[in-house]
Amino acid sequence: MDRILIVGLGLIGGSYAEGLTRAGFEVGALTRSRSSIDFALQKGIISCGTTEIDPEWLGRWDVVICSLYPHVFKQWVRENQQWLRSGAIISDVTGVKGRIVPEIQSILRPDLEFVPAHPMAGREVYGVQNADASIFHGANFIITPTECNSEQAIARIEGLARHLGFRKISRLSPEAHDEMIGFLSQLTHCIAVTLMDCKESHHMVDYTGDSFRDLTRIARINEDMWTELFLENKEELLRQMDLFADKFKELRDALEMEDSGKMKQMMRLSTERRSYFDK
Repeated sequence: MDRILIVGLGLIGGSYAEGLTRAGFEVGALTRSRSSIDFALQKGIISCGTTEIDPEWLGRWDVVICSLYPHVFKQWVRENQQWLRSGAIISDVTGVKGRIVPEIQSILRPDLEFVPAHPMAGREVYGVQNADASIFHGANFIITPTECNSEQAIARIEGLARHLGFRKISRLSPEAHDEMIGFLSQLTHCIAVTLMDCKESHHMVDYTGDSFRDLTRIARINEDMWTELFLENKEELLRQMDLFADKFKELRDALEMEDSGKMKQMMRLSTERRSYFDK
């Protein structure tokens, strides 16, 4: 069984650690907060952990999973790859790939391998105190390999995803990943933020129904992380925002012209396409 190091013990890193520990792996953690290490040790989420860079300790792990902001991830690899053992696999949970994957793979030692991955799961809370491996059960998992990757290393990361309980494991190019994520994740967060910014909402909580709550669930957002993700995927996200704006205007124009046929046509199409997600 692989010995797995989690770098960055927040919600996702902590949930990885919990799930992989339950699956029987030896799991350690490296993070900035001593209290996070202490909590994870107390709860049995990890077997060992530290806040300090110890070259000998870093060299004992087979797989290193980085749960870090994109710019921190790149910096960490530059500064610490020298301590990793030969043959180690690095993976990540980063929500953008197009700018990150080529850079990491270009600076990596030839005896290391970076298998980029993205778990399509999360919650609107933060920190290892909220870690919950069940968020991965039935969720989707994306790997974005390149010609730099070996089939053996890809298979090892896919195996970890299966141990964590992901339902569907897919492979996409970094570019295809960023297009899909730009639409499925980043655009939806933009819409939720915009809705909440439209009107002062303190008094509206007394009148809202489930539709508004469901639509704006992800508006409780980590502004530092999501701003960085938006900027890392700027060109693709702008295309998706323009696509949405054009379609929204199409519906608005149909309403203004009282074109009920057009409105019903759009609603029928949305109902059909939404049904695919319920299967």
